[in-house]
Amino acid sequence: MILSLIQKRRSIRKYLRKPVESPKIGQLLEAALRAPSSRGLNPWEFIVIDQPDLLVKASKAKLHGSAFLQNAPLAIVVCANPDRCDVWIEDASIAAAYIQLVSEAIGLGSCWIQIRERMHDEAKTAEEYLREILEIPVRLKVEAVVALGYPDEALSAHPKEKLQYEKIYYNCYGVKHTFSSCMIY
Repeated sequence: MILSLIQKRRSIRKYLRKPVESPKIGQLLEAALRAPSSRGLNPWEFIVIDQPDLLVKASKAKLHGSAFLQNAPLAIVVCANPDRCDVWIEDASIAAAYIQLVSEAIGLGSCWIQIRERMHDEAKTAEEYLREILEIPVRLKVEAVVALGYPDEALSAHPKEKLQYEKIYYNCYGVKHTFSSCMIY
């Protein structure tokens, strides 16, 4: 069941030095291509990185939060063409989430690395940096990079009791709903 994947999925930043097999990469990419998109416009495009030297370069995309990518055996850069769809950000984000869910289902760990609206250094955006090292056409925007690999860390699921149910309202903002009956399954 997909809920069990969601319940146990965690952001993994430490990976075993083991390559991800081609059939598993194919499953990740199939999931991305099956992601829903607004009006079926499918504005996303994906760049698979499995060369260690490129992973090291890509790990330097941001000032903070991307260095762990240098030790991942695989990354998928999630791009989209804003000329194809006005909600390309949402469409690309859904595709990235699908990649992460399938990675959990097939025994891989993953971690989202935000690129859009992030800086590489004081003068250059993370997107501009990745565009240069990966030869990404100007027509595409980069939403995120998903780091992937066999986990070299085991993180516990977030306890259900710690979920922020207080942020859920029923029918209108300000009317709280008790989900205690929903918490047992």
